Amino acid sequence: MSLADRSTFKRRLDDLGVAVSEGSESACRDLIAEAAGAPAVGVSDAPLPDRVETDPTTADLRAAHTGVTDAEIGVATYGSVAIESDAAGTEPVSLFVDRHVVVLRERDLVPDMPDAFDWLGPKAREESADVVFATGPSATADMGGLVHGAHGPKEVHVVLLREDGEGTEPESADE
Repeated sequence: MSLADRSTFKRRLDDLGVAVSEGSESACRDLIAEAAGAPAVGVSDAPLPDRVETDPTTADLRAAHTGVTDAEIGVATYGSVAIESDAAGTEPVSLFVDRHVVVLRERDLVPDMPDAFDWLGPKAREESADVVFATGPSATADMGGLVHGAHGPKEVHVVLLREDGEGTEPESADE
């Protein structure tokens, strides 16, 4: 991942109205706590705040305002994130909430879709992986005017993590 890819990704997310927080992996829990509204459910390898339900039931998912998931990769030119459908429930946690908080490690950022498909091809062939590429908040104009949240989250917040030792303190898109 180059600095240009990170810059392109952040610019594209800004165009989509997606908030971004950046920081080191050791700051992850605090960055998620800042971004997540309550009640929250999460399926992530990242350390989650205690208030995030990590083994959500269907009732928890229905009641949740925020879902926290990892993204397998981010596609810089589109501001897209790849969400894998898995037994842990990552896909529903990302789709059935008002706010989706996506945890993406900078090292998993690729420049464009050909690179994303280079990553996806072997997973699809060898593991029969199902992946959704999500780009910003859900929106549709099927019913007339533009409606947000009809088929997924109304808000998206990306927590972009650097490896510990790279860069400085956490920074928020709101600062």
